[in-house]
Amino acid sequence: MSHAAQPIDTKRIPVGISACLLGEKVRYDAQHKRSNYCNEVLAEYFDFKPFCPEMAIGLGAPRPTIRLVGQPDGLHAIQSTATPRDVTDALAAYADTVYQGHPQLCGFVFTEKSPSCGLFRVRAYNEKGQPFSDSARGIFARRLTERWPLLPVEESGRLNDADLCENFILRVYAWHEWHTDVLPSLTAHRLLRFWSSYKYLVLAHDEKTYRQIGPLLGNLAVENLPALAADFFALLMHALDKPSTRASNTNALQHLRGFIRNATDEIEKNTLNVLIDQYKAGVVPLIVPLSMLRHLLTRYPDAYANEQRFLNPYPDTLGLRNKK
Repeated sequence: MSHAAQPIDTKRIPVGISACLLGEKVRYDAQHKRSNYCNEVLAEYFDFKPFCPEMAIGLGAPRPTIRLVGQPDGLHAIQSTATPRDVTDALAAYADTVYQGHPQLCGFVFTEKSPSCGLFRVRAYNEKGQPFSDSARGIFARRLTERWPLLPVEESGRLNDADLCENFILRVYAWHEWHTDVLPSLTAHRLLRFWSSYKYLVLAHDEKTYRQIGPLLGNLAVENLPALAADFFALLMHALDKPSTRASNTNALQHLRGFIRNATDEIEKNTLNVLIDQYKAGVVPLIVPLSMLRHLLTRYPDAYANEQRFLNPYPDTLGLRNKK
């Protein structure tokens, strides 16, 4: 059955998360940093698996705070005890444990500004105690993303940005589909069918990579299939990591519009053209022309177009394309 006819897999997807974001009182002050969006919206779609690296290495709660100290190329996590304690290796080792012990994870949501879990905006200090950067990465987050470079990751605070949120969730669903439907029983046919369904979604995110993938898959020799599949998936995830724009989404819509050129209802076809133009101009959100396109592909189905994941990259009930 086509993706247009059937929504993407609605089973809850396993995703890692900093435990404090679920309301667990594991922070240094024995409090939490509960994320309403994660708990009240995403928890319906994601099966969150909580992790607190600082608790996991035995620091307890409450506890003396940790700072990132050193130079940009060599930061250490130092706990502010009477005799400062370096917990860098312990936090990194726990990240290795999570990586090795939880291969089912399809993404990770980190706590912002945390010296263990922060992804982008962690403050770092020199040996004299003076801050020199607000863009460091927490030790646990850094190690986990080094071990798992393609894993979709995001900070809780950045999920308030509609584009960043949509981009993260889209990658989680792509990761899950690949690891659930393709990789366990990898064949050239499965790989090509997966790529065929993702073509216009990739086009909407990164046209350059879109044009690289075709030649890569031009020779799917059986003996090279696992390596080719790994290279393909890396390109796919790097492409989807780039947020789509109105211009790039319009490009994808226009390509898909071509598959209904034989539709007999000129009023509906013209309506779609108007809605695409209105979306491009910023008058309506993406869901408006997309809904019309889906309607027409239901009335005038095309086997290739109806399989395009661009039409349904994640459940509509998330409302993400109402904001794009």
